[in-house]
This record gives sequence, structure tokens and C-alpha cells, in this order.
Amino acid sequence: MKTLNVILLVGILLFSPCSLSVAENTINTSVHLTLPPALYAVPGVPMNIDFRNTILAEPEQGYQFKVDCDLGIVDGNQHWTVIAAEGEVGEHVLKMQLSDANGKLVDEASTVIRVVPRDAGQGRKMALLIVGDSLTAATHYSNEVGRLLSEPENPRWTMLGTALARSGKPGVSHEGYGGWTWSSFNTRYGPEEWVMKNGRKRKDQSPFLFVDGKKGVAKLDIERYVREKCDGQNPDYVTFLLGINDCFHAKANDAAAVEAKFEAMIKQAEILLAAFRKALPNADLGVCLTTPPNARESAFTTNYKGKYTRVNWRSIQYRLVERQLQHFGGREKEHIYIVPTAFDLDPLTGYPKDNGVHPNESGYARIGTSIYEWLKWRMSE
Repeated sequence: MKTLNVILLVGILLFSPCSLSVAENTINTSVHLTLPPALYAVPGVPMNIDFRNTILAEPEQGYQFKVDCDLGIVDGNQHWTVIAAEGEVGEHVLKMQLSDANGKLVDEASTVIRVVPRDAGQGRKMALLIVGDSLTAATHYSNEVGRLLSEPENPRWTMLGTALARSGKPGVSHEGYGGWTWSSFNTRYGPEEWVMKNGRKRKDQSPFLFVDGKKGVAKLDIERYVREKCDGQNPDYVTFLLGINDCFHAKANDAAAVEAKFEAMIKQAEILLAAFRKALPNADLGVCLTTPPNARESAFTTNYKGKYTRVNWRSIQYRLVERQLQHFGGREKEHIYIVPTAFDLDPLTGYPKDNGVHPNESGYARIGTSIYEWLKWRMSE
């Protein structure tokens, strides 16, 4: 196919005086592009890269994006988008260049678009466990994953999990809890109860923790979780969408404090991943990149009354994504994978006007699509 060369003018102003380099644990003061090593597409299913998610900046100066790929088109001066065809299955290199308003090259990066067969996994049985915070508890993106998996040419799917919501479609479940962190799943074991949206009562404790009868202390036991709460059915795929509550309260201009939040989160993530890896050596574990916030500062004002701002969280979230790419990337031999959920979500149209970090229906659908496309790639391997 003919190579696509597109130059986009997008207004951008550098916000943060510092950002985390993917290559090193150092502070990088330059404006630069961040892309995941790979993005995934399924024929007939839209996939996007929102340029605002690739750079830590504000729309007030005219940075230019040039995209070079044999797939896709530019949509609305903000996105590169593709609806792949069956004949385009395979790997496609996408190159992006960032220039300033005067046309001077600032940075360049590349990624691979992996278009996977639409019938990947068709007829097979697969079990999926979705783990996360309030974005998962809302159940909307899990519903979208279930909807897409129910389309023709897909596997016979089962979702595991004990957190059932009224908004859940038939067969949809997960382990998603508002306000939770990686650490919550490793340590939260309280006696209190709360009433869930479906009217059920639940103790304030991680579904993965069980009391050791000999020592009398709660510990992670994924084998027991599967045995007792999943009717003995091992998940083939487990996704984790966490990070907002781990790092949200840091101050972006305090590099040491932000770094401490990242390190604490990674430590807890490794504990949980190791427990799953030990109990489920053949399962694929997908670490979802923490999603970008609402592009509207007014949404943060509505939610947090000035205590927390969009520019602060956006700076941290961008650097967190870079750290996630750095730490969890390249670990396929451990069955640990990056799920590129931070790049497809439109930070404006994908959010309501009055919520800083929780998407609207279309935004949640993009998260679900990103997970579905990753699952289809894993089933095609």
C-alpha cells in the first residue's frame, strides 16, 4: 500500500519542567514523544493513537506531528486512526516525528502496529480475569470486552471474578474496587462490610487474601482464590488496570516524591504479579498503561475544588506511563505484557464534562477495545 505521510498542526505548550525518560530512571527536561513498543488492531475494529497522549504538553503552541505508516488516516487533527482490512494482517511500522512551530525536529519515535486475524482464537475456550480500581468497578470497559468477544469469529469466553455490578452484562465479572491500589490487593484485609451496588454485602478485603490457619495472618493465595472463587477454573489471561490511586496525590514538581510513589507502586505490582505468576505459570498477565485524564481543567475543579489539578495529574500520569513501559516492557518470557490502554482514549470526547479521571461511555469503550485487541493478539500467537 502507498505510504501515508501526514503533517498535523496541534497546539502544544510544555507544562511540566521535568518528565521521566523511558530509557533511564532520570529526569528529562525536553519535550519528547512516548509510544509503546506495539499497538494492536483487529480487522473491522477501529484503533487510534491520540497525539495528545504521546507528549506532555498543553495546546497553546504549534507543535507539528508527522506520521509515516502504510496504514491509517488522520482524523480531526488530533488522531491517527485505522480500521484494518483482512488483507492487512501482519506487522506495520509507524514512525512519528515531532517538530516545533518553526518546523525544527524535536523528537522522533516509532512503534509497530500488529494487525491480527479477526478469527484469532475462534472456537477455543478462554477465561479472563480483569483486576482494577474504580474504572474497572464501573464495569463499562469489561462490558465492551465481553461485547467484542461475543462477535463472530471469537473464542467461547468466560469472565472470572467476584465483583458483580448491576451494570454488568450477562457473563461479565471482574475484581474492580473504587479507590484501590496495587497494594490494596496485597494487603487489604479488614473486617468492615459495605453494601455493593447490586445490594450484596462484601467485606473490605482483597479477594486474593486468605488467612493462614497456622500463623493466623492473611496472605496472598491465588491458587486458593481460583479454587474457591472461580470454581477451580484457571484464567488464561489476567489484566491489571491500576496506578491512579497509587500516584494521584503526589506533587508533580517534587521529583523525589513522585519517584517514591512510582517505586512503591512497582514494588507492590511485582508482589501481586509474582503471586499470579507462581500460581498460573501459563497465564498471560497484561499490565494496562494508566489512562490519561480529562483534558478539561474544569472537570478537576468540579471533582476536587482546587485541591488536585489536571495539569498536576497529567504530568504524573505521563511519567507513570513511561515508567510502566520501562519496567514492564520486554518481559514476554515471563508472560508479562504491556496493554497500551493509555494511547487510544480521547482525553476530551472520551470524558464527561464533570469528571477528571473516569471516562464516559465512549471512553470506557476505547479502553475495552484496547484490551480486546491485545487479547486477540495473544490468541493469535
